[in-house]
Amino acid sequence: MIAYAFTLAAQAPETFKVRLSPVPIEAKTRENIAGIGSATATLVGAKLSIVGSFEGLKSPAVDAKVHQGPVTGVRGPAILDLTVAHAVSGAVSASLDLTPQQIESLKKGKLYIQIDSEKALDGNLWGWLLR
Repeated sequence: MIAYAFTLAAQAPETFKVRLSPVPIEAKTRENIAGIGSATATLVGAKLSIVGSFEGLKSPAVDAKVHQGPVTGVRGPAILDLTVAHAVSGAVSASLDLTPQQIESLKKGKLYIQIDSEKALDGNLWGWLLR
């Protein structure tokens, strides 16, 4: 009976929220970066499900990925692909299988979503997956 309760507790969903906002803007990128969005990520076991939306981009989205930074707020490499609407507003989603190391990074606030657009190929919107 105790093992059964432990198994249920280990599989309880954990929810993470994401507020998508413009990446840090420089003088040369100011005219191409804009928009807002949000997403919710749910972790059950090793499966991470993400659903969200964005709007107000100055050019259509072309790509979206989960990145892993060394700490919250610091950019890092892309590690997982998301599905994104190729439009100035739309949806972003994914159903991903995470490794144990990626799960640990998620729980420590090291993972973030980044949406790239036609005129901002190195990031238009980003947001950290936080509890």
